[in-house]
Amino acid sequence: MGEDRDHQAADHPSISGSGPLAGGRAITKLPAQDLDRARAFYRDKLGLAPVEEREGGLRYLCAAGEFHLFLSTGAAPGTFTQMGFEVEDIGEVVADLRSRGVVFEVFDLPGFEVEDGIAKVAGNYPSKGAGERGIWFCDSEGNLLSLAQPVE
Repeated sequence: MGEDRDHQAADHPSISGSGPLAGGRAITKLPAQDLDRARAFYRDKLGLAPVEEREGGLRYLCAAGEFHLFLSTGAAPGTFTQMGFEVEDIGEVVADLRSRGVVFEVFDLPGFEVEDGIAKVAGNYPSKGAGERGIWFCDSEGNLLSLAQPVE
């Protein structure tokens, strides 16, 4: 089994390493104190609908990823990015989300150029380009989410 996983990692550049998690899929799990409120936010503000439900949970699929909202008594701190969406045209997506009522966070980011709330970040992973543009917002449960667009 280990040899197969090592072979898969070598043949598939999207797999990082050969450990027991290398062939797994990373799934984001976000806490929600009120699933009905969270469902409404993701539906009305982000245009997303759960593909599956269970008691205490909602499952969402995006183009190349998956995230789950789970009922929790704990509160999200909202002090760090808990999930990000990489998009092709951040300006277009921001305009669309603003028209749906999404309020973007304003951060004092010394050393970063910020235009229309979108920060320009120098440096990125080499396969992603020279930098990225990013902006953040909170969902109805206080989870800090981001949008990012790699730039050449």
